[in-house]
Amino acid sequence: MPPDVVVETQNLTKVYRDFWGRRKVRALRALDMEIRRGEIFGLLGPNGSGKTTTIKLLLGLLFPTSGKALVFGRDATDVSKNERIGYLPEESYLYRFLNAEETLDFYGRLFDMPAKVRRERAAELITLVGLNKDKRRQLKEYSKGMARRIGLAQAMINDPDFILLDEPTSGLDPIGTREIKDLIIRLKEQGKTVLMSSHLLADVQDVCDRIAILHQGELKELGRVDSLLKLRDETEIRARGLSAEAQAEIRAVIERHQGNVLMMDNPTTTLEDLFLSIVRDSEARPGRRARPEEEK
Repeated sequence: MPPDVVVETQNLTKVYRDFWGRRKVRALRALDMEIRRGEIFGLLGPNGSGKTTTIKLLLGLLFPTSGKALVFGRDATDVSKNERIGYLPEESYLYRFLNAEETLDFYGRLFDMPAKVRRERAAELITLVGLNKDKRRQLKEYSKGMARRIGLAQAMINDPDFILLDEPTSGLDPIGTREIKDLIIRLKEQGKTVLMSSHLLADVQDVCDRIAILHQGELKELGRVDSLLKLRDETEIRARGLSAEAQAEIRAVIERHQGNVLMMDNPTTTLEDLFLSIVRDSEARPGRRARPEEEK
């Protein structure tokens, strides 16, 4: 693997079978993708598209039927690589009668962290996620937003290089959602690599550098968010200081009327529109694969 690649999957396929070994469902088919160091990568798809299966394969919780997944250059089934990984599941399974400090201390013990390091790391993370005023309250008293924040803190207790977040803003109000997105952006600023799975397309559009869209276990689109959302067949011009007459003319006329062209570029659609378009196209033409990323 190149040094700037954290995750690489090659023809990664997962088939679930029933008790008699018969194929029950093909959850993932021939997935090829890379996640690069220091980026926020979004994994999108409807329910049953293979997102959670992909995450479990990367964590080594499942074994692939064929193909392979590499994390930090090691096979994903090598559990030793998990020392450098943090994971926030869609539903955080936290002990309700512990407070924030006790929760982080417990997870720090799982990594054999010394007591002094656990205390320092817990204090740092509680400040980072904004729970200083509530750090001694039992988790059963926490709101959904507070529970997600302490869940994110436990995912970072081992100071991981790669963090997997499964629906990190699920069920949060707009303020809680904004706080979680700000935390994710801060992780990138610290040099972390983040894989974010979500159904909330606006959240992914706000924070992700690149995305992969899955549907029915197949990769349908892959690329940079800003590139994928450009409308290539349209051009948008923004100008300042023009008369009403000049606004109706083309660029040459704008310059002749001493106007300033502030932008001439392709406008963008929204991630929601792109997502729905790809899913509908996939249903109409099953088997279609994503264009090579270089073509975008």
